[in-house]
Amino acid sequence: MPTTPLLDLIKFPEDLRALPESDLNQVADELRQETIDAVSVTGGHLGAGLGVIELTVALHWVFDTPRDRLIWDVGHQTYPHKILTGRRDQIRTLRQPGGLSGFTKRDESPYDPFGAAHSSTSISAGHGMAVGRDLAGRDNNVIAVIGDGAMSAGMAYEALNNAGASDERLIVILNDNDMSIAPPTGALSSYLARITSSGTYLYMRDIAKQLAKRLPKSWERRAARVEEYTRHLWQGGMWFEELGFYYVGPIDGHDLSQLLPVLKNVRDARQGPILVHVVTKKGKGYPPAEESEDKYHGVGKFNVITGAQDKPKSNAPSYTKVFAKSLVEEARRDPSIVAVTAAMPSGTGLDLFGEEFPNRMFDVGIAEQHAVTFAAGLATEGFKPFAAIYSTFLQRAYDQVVHDVAIQKLPVRFAIDRAGFVGADGPTHAGSFDIAFLGCLPEFVIMAAADEAELKHMVATAVTIDDRPSAFRYPRGDGVGVELPERGIPLEIGKGRILREGSTIAILSLGTRLAESLKAAEQLAAFGLSATVADARFAKPLDKDLVNNLARNHEVLITIEEGSVGGFGSFVLQHLAENGLLDSGLKVRPMVMPDIFVDHAKPDQMYANAGLAAAGIVETAFKALGRENLLMDSSDRA
Repeated sequence: MPTTPLLDLIKFPEDLRALPESDLNQVADELRQETIDAVSVTGGHLGAGLGVIELTVALHWVFDTPRDRLIWDVGHQTYPHKILTGRRDQIRTLRQPGGLSGFTKRDESPYDPFGAAHSSTSISAGHGMAVGRDLAGRDNNVIAVIGDGAMSAGMAYEALNNAGASDERLIVILNDNDMSIAPPTGALSSYLARITSSGTYLYMRDIAKQLAKRLPKSWERRAARVEEYTRHLWQGGMWFEELGFYYVGPIDGHDLSQLLPVLKNVRDARQGPILVHVVTKKGKGYPPAEESEDKYHGVGKFNVITGAQDKPKSNAPSYTKVFAKSLVEEARRDPSIVAVTAAMPSGTGLDLFGEEFPNRMFDVGIAEQHAVTFAAGLATEGFKPFAAIYSTFLQRAYDQVVHDVAIQKLPVRFAIDRAGFVGADGPTHAGSFDIAFLGCLPEFVIMAAADEAELKHMVATAVTIDDRPSAFRYPRGDGVGVELPERGIPLEIGKGRILREGSTIAILSLGTRLAESLKAAEQLAAFGLSATVADARFAKPLDKDLVNNLARNHEVLITIEEGSVGGFGSFVLQHLAENGLLDSGLKVRPMVMPDIFVDHAKPDQMYANAGLAAAGIVETAFKALGRENLLMDSSDRA
């Protein structure tokens, strides 16, 4: 444990504000060591938090939080903020079952005025809070912190445009670290990096400062004002000012002697929106994190001394890697295949595609809406775009999926990563809703891989679908260890498969619950109950022949999926009802993710708690048959 004599005095920000300014550098040093030590125990997001240590200290020292609203964009950089706001005693429970969230969360602390885990929301939320403050006649400050990577999203521009045209006092801190999860994409990020690192600019500014020091005091002040005006013109701070923001910066985000006076000034300013441009370094103060471009964005447990991460070895490749390698193999044979990502090349595996086909991989920045319509445009020109987007992030582009892809029947292929529960990232990153929100779209093909071999076949299948949009989903983490085929073979559209024959209970699985379904069938057999297990493969189009066969030849039909209510099970029920297959007394039990937002835990535990593991399937079967007492007696004997 690090030695932290000053940090030990701080329970809440008012304790920090009681310290003299001369102590703040030491507080920052201790906070950095505490953050590193805590994340080494729990894993989580490291680099982003280390980059805002001094900024976090300065904001809480200058502003009267929580009365002053402090909004962190995304929220993955807020571990230091949590330590200073009454949660230090829980900081080593980060992302653990029952512990602190890895993001800001309103019901966790009054110091988290807005929950965040997706990027580019802070300015919009802050503007809303500022308007609400004025309507209520209050006078508190509202501060929104947003990274340069998040500024590539259209929502951030929309918020700047709206807030800049109003009179409400709003402080926006642009945290320019030139490094989001991946190198930030887009003209603005390039511009910020170019300007702040410009040798000519720094040289000219230094000359101006040296010259000013040689002048009488009155002239020195005038020279400083001229330098500031020239800086605005040189840097393009005027771009923000044209949007209606008073621009200040850039300033060194690790230098408290620069940060504190600027923040005090903007705190006390009475005019409208202000943007403070702060330059920081992600991973600051911890060499392994400073030197790595993305490996220390999110980490597992690690050795503080060496930086070596504790990553369990697996005999099976990750689903993400299987997708990426399968797509590369297909692209070698088909030059019309292109790939699109929204600022997640490594997270989606498309960095591998980009290494081999740099001219056919497109990272559009944190801009999922643009990514989808951009892919649609590629499809109109005869290319085969694969848009690899996490399920939770695809939600942000739903209008584009409907209007720009589905209505026009454009063959965009959606590779939907992080399907189902995702573990430590909790409800904000869970892939809960994509089956439901895509399944209601006419003529959409939706597949879900039961294992890594099936995923390889589904990539090959998507390549062949050239008359409508398609999607295939797969979870976070490693596969189940099945042997991978040498080459993916296209599946027959809308056809599932039966893996085990039985007579009483039919279990129809969509996705990676198939392994648990087979376990459940073995357990049911021990009770003398015969079970069929089938892999639907396709949520849409539904394999009606398979469903009809299962419905007509079994007493109970259980569907199971890694998605919300309204998905695959609903499609099956709709078909059964329309065709009178419920009239014979068939007992149908759809098993879905619970109709709540499920907090973070280990994925296996989350599935077990949700009843979506083998034990839950067995229990569902017994209840459907009215024989739950037999199961309870068996449990008592065990």
